[in-house]
Amino acid sequence: MEPRQVRSAADARAIVDERGVNHVKVGAFDIDGIMRGKYISRDKFLSSLDGGFGFCDVVLGWDCQDQLYDNVQYTGWHTGYPDAPVRLLPDTCRTLPFEENGLFFLGEFSPPGEAVCSRGLLRRVLERARAMGFEAYVGFEYEFFVFKETPESVREKNYRGLTPMAPGWFGYSVIRNSTGNAFYRQLLDDCREMDMAIEGLHEETGPGVMEAAIAVDKALAAADKAALFKTFAKVIAQQNGFMATFMAKCSKDWPGQSGHIHVSLKSKSGDSVFHEAGKPHSMSDAMRWFVGGQQKLMPELLAMVAPTINSYRRLIPGFWAPTDSTWGVENRTTALRVIPGSPKSQRVEYRVAAADANPYVILSAALASGLWGIENKVEPGPVVTGNAYDRKYPARLALPRTLWESAQRLKGSKMARDWFGDAFVEHFAATREWEEREFRKHISDWELARYFEII
Repeated sequence: MEPRQVRSAADARAIVDERGVNHVKVGAFDIDGIMRGKYISRDKFLSSLDGGFGFCDVVLGWDCQDQLYDNVQYTGWHTGYPDAPVRLLPDTCRTLPFEENGLFFLGEFSPPGEAVCSRGLLRRVLERARAMGFEAYVGFEYEFFVFKETPESVREKNYRGLTPMAPGWFGYSVIRNSTGNAFYRQLLDDCREMDMAIEGLHEETGPGVMEAAIAVDKALAAADKAALFKTFAKVIAQQNGFMATFMAKCSKDWPGQSGHIHVSLKSKSGDSVFHEAGKPHSMSDAMRWFVGGQQKLMPELLAMVAPTINSYRRLIPGFWAPTDSTWGVENRTTALRVIPGSPKSQRVEYRVAAADANPYVILSAALASGLWGIENKVEPGPVVTGNAYDRKYPARLALPRTLWESAQRLKGSKMARDWFGDAFVEHFAATREWEEREFRKHISDWELARYFEII
């Protein structure tokens, strides 16, 4: 049996028996989109297929540096950090090609953790989409820098003066992807074997930066693939003596790293919801309203889209990232890019997205805001032609400039509470407030150089 043929607990038992594995790797994604996982024995895995297993709920109560939140209600010292129930998802089975064909399965938090589980969040949004008669199809594409460094060397250098995988600006370079073929090939081959096939892979603009477009799929499967890609691209890089980073902006001198999302909707009959011949740009009313909802709600959902302090380093003019909630047709300077085409290819690209976001969370924001737009028949503002950075827009379209401001906007969003639930909104906003507070504790090199002597 092939791993991607696994659909049920019975199938999962069969493939474990067939391969004779003694331990299975399992993992679940936390609020930041970081996979937290472990090996469990064959017997433990088989028993967990029916009843699930316990995972210390601290993984939903700490940050990306394992520091405990002091401002969340779901878990903390006040609850004693009990185990949270996690259900295994048989249909997420994958081969681990670099672990002697070991097996991997995703898990998802069950209640009460489900309320703040990022994968559970997306699943609820998609259930609501299906109730409206829609099936979402999504393709993620990621930019990421690759350095000729190790986890030890980056710390020794204090993350400064790192050596890129290759020097210079070689966008779309065949020279680079040919001389670096060994890494490219392993990335392409392993991703294909793990069912997160890369549709396109090339050098981007900047030293050592790459872009990978993951093949389109139904929304939940696409988010699984994106989250797994971010995890295992780092693994494959380190196996080749490199380090990959998905930070939104790792250098003031280089472009930021996007995580653009291509979204389309189909009806229950499989027809395109977005395409209508004869309409301007072939945009159906539903597509226009979808874009209108995304545009209107982007400022109040930005914390889900730009979730780190570093995210806001990228959202500056002139670096291929938007600063206002704008839309255009085939316009890469706007936050939303409508891509006209055939019924099969008509879609919208959510370009405000960066590589550092949790794929489940950001896709929930992108889809829910558009679906809300359809529900409420929200008309978008005027289409932007030319350079979006050269225009002035109404204050309501301005994106928040800090993570703290974004968190406050999210907490005050009635739409977010309706679509995502109070528990998720409160928990996620609190984690972003924590992130801002942690940042403010630290003194930057810029501050020391600017103020130490002269002020």
